[in-house]
Amino acid sequence: MRPMAQIAMVMNLDKCIGCHTCSVTCKQAWTNRSGVEYVWFNNVETRPGQGYPRRHEDQERWRGGWELNRRGRLKLKAGGRGFKLANIFANPLMPTIQDYYEPWTYDYRNLTDAPAGEDFPTARPRSLISGEPMEIRWSANWDDNLGGMPEHARDDVAAEAVRGKVGEKVKFEFEQAFMFYLPRICEHCLNPACVASCPSGAMYKRSEDGIVLVDQDRCRGWRMCVTGCPYKKVYFNHRTGKAEKCTLCYPRLEVGLPTVCSETCVGRLRYLGVMLYDADRVLEAATEKDPKDLYEAQLKVFLDPEDPQVRDACERAGIPYEWIESARRSPVHALIMKHRVALPLRPEYRTLPMVWYIPPLSPVVEALADTGFDGEDQANLFGAIDALRIPVEYLAELFTAGDPEPVDAVLRKLAAMRAYMRGVNLDGQGDEAACAEAGMTGAEVQDLFRLLAVAKYDERYVIPTAAVSDARRLEESTLDGCSVDFDAEFESSARAGSGGGHSPFGAGSGHAPRPVTIENFHALRARQTSDVPGGGEKRVNLLNWDGNGSPEGLFPQQQQQLQQRLDQRLASRPTPTAHEGDGGGSGSGGGSSSTPPDGPTS
Repeated sequence: MRPMAQIAMVMNLDKCIGCHTCSVTCKQAWTNRSGVEYVWFNNVETRPGQGYPRRHEDQERWRGGWELNRRGRLKLKAGGRGFKLANIFANPLMPTIQDYYEPWTYDYRNLTDAPAGEDFPTARPRSLISGEPMEIRWSANWDDNLGGMPEHARDDVAAEAVRGKVGEKVKFEFEQAFMFYLPRICEHCLNPACVASCPSGAMYKRSEDGIVLVDQDRCRGWRMCVTGCPYKKVYFNHRTGKAEKCTLCYPRLEVGLPTVCSETCVGRLRYLGVMLYDADRVLEAATEKDPKDLYEAQLKVFLDPEDPQVRDACERAGIPYEWIESARRSPVHALIMKHRVALPLRPEYRTLPMVWYIPPLSPVVEALADTGFDGEDQANLFGAIDALRIPVEYLAELFTAGDPEPVDAVLRKLAAMRAYMRGVNLDGQGDEAACAEAGMTGAEVQDLFRLLAVAKYDERYVIPTAAVSDARRLEESTLDGCSVDFDAEFESSARAGSGGGHSPFGAGSGHAPRPVTIENFHALRARQTSDVPGGGEKRVNLLNWDGNGSPEGLFPQQQQQLQQRLDQRLASRPTPTAHEGDGGGSGSGGGSSSTPPDGPTS
């Protein structure tokens, strides 16, 4: 056993209303720069639809993810080292800007600067790439108003795969139209194909939390990672020549805060937590022969944080205690392993994704209510799952490689939860029979209901801070006892008239007992959590400091205390008088003339 920890996410699709707040806030935080105008680390797709980029799930075209060779071993679908070396300067297996969309803005200046005339001025769209006028034809959320309709739904890869199986269920006619929203981010997979595809080794998976990142210094812009990612969540910045992707907002996670998309989600549909897994089982799970068995195979990779043997193995592996405790309270672990209502997205890619989804059930209730039947009644609800307007086969194509049984089991559990809690709220007692039929107990249903419906902030986001137990060690160590801040050294410098001690930090700036680091743990937490810029106190950006002098606010408390101690010591020193050897002499006013701190005046 080789235990490791992974930050994972679960999204409840029943709650997504397609408002795109998560997408907009993510873009403002991460991709509001030149060169990434077309990039959406988080986007919300309307299903059925083509997705973003167009038909990104068509791996026969894009060759993303993994596949098994004749010997049953994993290989990149896009080819091995020889193929990549032959095509390293011209990678044909990646979307073009037309597959994403050509980003645009509007000529707003024309509205204010147009000369007076009979015609009303307009703001024509202009390309953010070329600056020329353009006609808008496509964007990242173009399917919003066309979900389930023939214009784009026929190009949905998942729908295309099941149309032959379910026949009349997927006809894309108005009376049979269905749609739901699917938010997508980087999956931060356990077996990421993008990392294996990178020729320069710039893509890597962090061992402490499993987040997949790009080393911008090592990236050479080969763009093989764009091809390798089957979810097409790696993007190329044409300004910098580097690859960029979702970072799972790791600066926020490191101080215990959720991702920006989770924090701003209107529907509160996202859950963040720690999953413990056995790294030695990853390859075995990814090489499962039947794609329909990949879901169960990935479940076997995860470890039970309540198991004493697992906890001992985690401690021996160096996993911090707080991470193990967070795994015990993880809502993600509860939804995936305990209640088993969350499913992976496209497990047939064999990347073992770590962003899972709870399939939607709401259209069942709405369809029953439209027919005049009670949409929350358990007897009606179970019977309607087979006739769901969103075909179970379509959901299975997305989440279980075409196997409808796990999807059906999840929908039955969600239906049983609704029926049971309705009885509790109306009659004071839930229907245990409905729970038993779904393979659950009343207590388990109430636990699931609390997690999905009324969970508070701290229950939805159980995030251990990065090495909080070692935060003091990670900060810059104190300089107590070092010559650069020794009081006698400073005092002797003052006596010599230097006006302050000399130190590697600049004149008069190396004498604080505890220097401020550029961005230590506590400073970052204060800055991320405070409503006041700078964490509520005036701070100095050391990256812009030339090392000379002591800028205001650099060492505010320590410098004041040190100055007070210096003033006290100087005041307590004996004051020699002029002509003391001749019996003394009086200065003006009959008082003794004291020598100033920087030496005699004459």
